[in-house]
Amino acid sequence: LLFAGVPDESFFYFVHSYYVDAGDDVDCLATTDYGLEYTSIAGRQHVFGVQFHPEKSQNIGLQLLKNFASIN
Repeated sequence: LLFAGVPDESFFYFVHSYYVDAGDDVDCLATTDYGLEYTSIAGRQHVFGVQFHPEKSQNIGLQLLKNFASIN
């Protein structure tokens, strides 16, 4: 549900030069390759975290936020 309407290899707005990897690989929902591959979306059950700014990521970011809001 979180990725409905979000094409593979979509671009999101990152502003920081640091990152955090998921502690458990099963919690890694999406990765970004920017010189190295790292977790860009982590989640477990109904808790999600992103390392980018969906609100600044144009229509694709708004779609992700809409999907998040619709998860029960």
